Amino acid sequence: MTLGNLTGISALADVETRSISAENPTGEPGQGGRRTEGTGAHAARDLGQGWKVSPSIEIGPGETATLADIAGSGCITHIWLTTHVDYWRRLVLRAFWDGDDAPAVETPVGDFFCSGWGKFAQVNSLPVAVNPNGGFNCYWEMPFNQQAKLTIENTHDEPVVVYFQVDYWLGAVPDKAAYLHAQWRRSNPLEAKTVHTLLDGVEGPGHYVGTYVAWGVNSTGWWGEGEVKFYVDGDDEFPTICGTGTEDYFGGAWNFDVPHLGGYTEFSTPYLGMPQVIRPDGQYQSQQRFGMYRFHLPDPIRFKERLRVDVQALGWRSGGRYLPLQDDIASTAFFYSGKTSTNRPVTPSHDDMEIC
Repeated sequence: MTLGNLTGISALADVETRSISAENPTGEPGQGGRRTEGTGAHAARDLGQGWKVSPSIEIGPGETATLADIAGSGCITHIWLTTHVDYWRRLVLRAFWDGDDAPAVETPVGDFFCSGWGKFAQVNSLPVAVNPNGGFNCYWEMPFNQQAKLTIENTHDEPVVVYFQVDYWLGAVPDKAAYLHAQWRRSNPLEAKTVHTLLDGVEGPGHYVGTYVAWGVNSTGWWGEGEVKFYVDGDDEFPTICGTGTEDYFGGAWNFDVPHLGGYTEFSTPYLGMPQVIRPDGQYQSQQRFGMYRFHLPDPIRFKERLRVDVQALGWRSGGRYLPLQDDIASTAFFYSGKTSTNRPVTPSHDDMEIC
């Protein structure tokens, strides 16, 4: 994040670096590693205080845990988190800015970190990195003026262990710094001849900065002809920005199909990628599934009044005609807004978060 007129990593800044984890739940100076109780207490019984007594937290069934509750002004710069792969879609991450009761971020943990299908895939983008084996990292700028609160809800019927670290700084935030938002939606299956909404109910000013989609194909043939459309400000029936196809929007071409590499070909770059292709295995994995992202960091979609974004699910049928599809589409839309929360919170339901 640019601090005032500072532009380089070598510039000094009048801020205080802090970090919250299970070993320092408050982030206060000199409070790390002082726990005497925690998930590592038994393993550290011969060593005592200071020897990894509390490396993680346990969240009970139906409970919500507070990962971080930060007072003052500053910016979250990095989140590292990991948990068992079975829980990536069963934990809901929420972020609240400046004391607002409504969340600005509300999405399953896996989808926030571009991992919607409950299977590991390496992600090598600038704002999100997923490393072996399930190391979730994000570098989204998350500024706040009075308070930042991050929580995780366990929707599962068993206790879940979560390891995490939230890195941030405290200090003056630039006047025009906006708040990070993330909305999650799922169409399972998408209604025939309709579009999947990526984002709606947002009023500006703001700018759209990213899309992650977990796309499950429910039919044979090619599935990615659909256009991604951005309805900016006064747009009604027709959008200002209209792409040429799903694989085009995510930076690929010609069906992501490289014949000598076996067809669908995974890729992960700083701003866009398809890091995950789950292929049928002839037994239990009967459908193709894909994970794709595009981050509009050098090319944000800016709006002054409102923004709506959707994508068509469109394939091919005999005779060279388009075929509307009824696929399983789950999406996370990332954007910045001057408001602490959006008009339309999208609360994931238990059924929606099932990987099926």
